[in-house]
Amino acid sequence: MSESKVWLITGSSRGLGRALAEAVLAAGHKLVATARNPEQLEDLSKQYGDQVRTIALDVTNVQAAEDAINVAVEAFGRLDVLVNNAGYGDVNSVEETTIEDFRAQIETNLFGVINVTKAALPLMRQQGAGHILQFSSIGGRLGPIGRAPYAAAKWGVEGFSEVLSKEVGPLGVQVTIIEPGGFRTDFAGSSSALHEGRPEYDATVGKTARFQRDYNGKQPGDPVKAAAAILYITSVPEPPLRLLLGSDAVRAAEQGDRIRAESDLKWRELSLSTDF
Repeated sequence: MSESKVWLITGSSRGLGRALAEAVLAAGHKLVATARNPEQLEDLSKQYGDQVRTIALDVTNVQAAEDAINVAVEAFGRLDVLVNNAGYGDVNSVEETTIEDFRAQIETNLFGVINVTKAALPLMRQQGAGHILQFSSIGGRLGPIGRAPYAAAKWGVEGFSEVLSKEVGPLGVQVTIIEPGGFRTDFAGSSSALHEGRPEYDATVGKTARFQRDYNGKQPGDPVKAAAAILYITSVPEPPLRLLLGSDAVRAAEQGDRIRAESDLKWRELSLSTDF
């Protein structure tokens, strides 16, 4: 196997974060596993002992993010791979989503990523090495009906991470944006509140909420295979800036890119007409 690395994964208690945490430890790497409730990580400590540290982390807390990075340094001396995975997304219409809900989802899904990334950057810059994996979503490329706060945050993560890669790439720090489709995790179950909303939105948001309930447990993506793919890209010299995960994500991205290119072409002359 390749040499052991030190990982930190946010949102390690369930979903893709949990699958990745298990894969990282099974491969012999060292891990700081974080969750809002670290009791859900106790079995990892029992099984892997000193190979893992489990800590509480609310990613919206700047000081807590810095403390988590310090745990990695104190326990293992460095940090090679940071995985910003913690996040959630509810389903509701823009009109019926409260501003508080918008702020809460953007606080966790976007500012959480920014907080933990910024906490890790001085260390990775000094090391002259590191790999930051940012969990976005196919919803970071397309606007999925009923998930406006989530999409707003994930599109933000995409822009933030693309800028970041250009700034830190020359310093030896790599960035990869992970864009999963539907995976058999509890993201669509207990991690989501699904609102069908007003009758006017029944054909859009209502349909999405009903589909999501029915889809849970039938998603095409296998979390174990996703974890293996993510482990693989941390071992190659030139990892991608973006990595789609799942056949549904690949299909949706291809369709979205085609629609966007066709629209740009259709309106190209008007776009060009605005120069001096």
